[in-house]
Amino acid sequence: MKFFIDTAEVAEIKALADTGLVDGVTTNPSLIAKSGRNILDVICEICDIIPGPISAEVGATDYETMLAEGRKLAGLRPNVAVKVPLTPDGLKVCKALSDDGTMVNVTLCFSANQAILAAKAGAAFISPFVGRLDDIGQDGMQLISDIVEIYAQYPDFTTDVLVASVRSPMHVTDAARLGAHVVTMPASVLRQMYQHPLTDKGLATFCADWAKTGQSIL
Repeated sequence: MKFFIDTAEVAEIKALADTGLVDGVTTNPSLIAKSGRNILDVICEICDIIPGPISAEVGATDYETMLAEGRKLAGLRPNVAVKVPLTPDGLKVCKALSDDGTMVNVTLCFSANQAILAAKAGAAFISPFVGRLDDIGQDGMQLISDIVEIYAQYPDFTTDVLVASVRSPMHVTDAARLGAHVVTMPASVLRQMYQHPLTDKGLATFCADWAKTGQSIL
């Protein structure tokens, strides 16, 4: 499973890149707005830090403008994945860009039928939003299970399931159990994955016992 970080904060990405655990980054208009910076500058900086796919989302909703924006974003760096919404025009843009050899991340997926359409349009990634489904009383992970099962039936589908709207480490665990290819998560969720009280307790004991020996390895 690949780990993407869902943020547009360059400093945070630099810090996490040093762990060697980050395979890519996803951004969206809300994250760009939160950063307060120009999208083109941010995407270029992130691409230079993380060599894996960096999702940059178009701002328009009509076909012609989305296609033009997508081509401009794709031209920034070779590791840009253009992010488009799961709409009729968005899927048309996905087909056009993917035919040109551009990675496309189709976002705002909330049904298996939508995921099938994205795969047929040539998407490199489909982004089902599990947290938002959970918020309205639906089972987000059931959607992941359905998409993974459907894609497995068709070897010609090369779309990776990118689990989005992740709220906790349990979402990551569940996605991994279901065979999702990628999880994109806030930096806070990745940091929570390190944590367990028994790890802290055990390390404290080992350190105390080691100090009693008076030894030094160096």
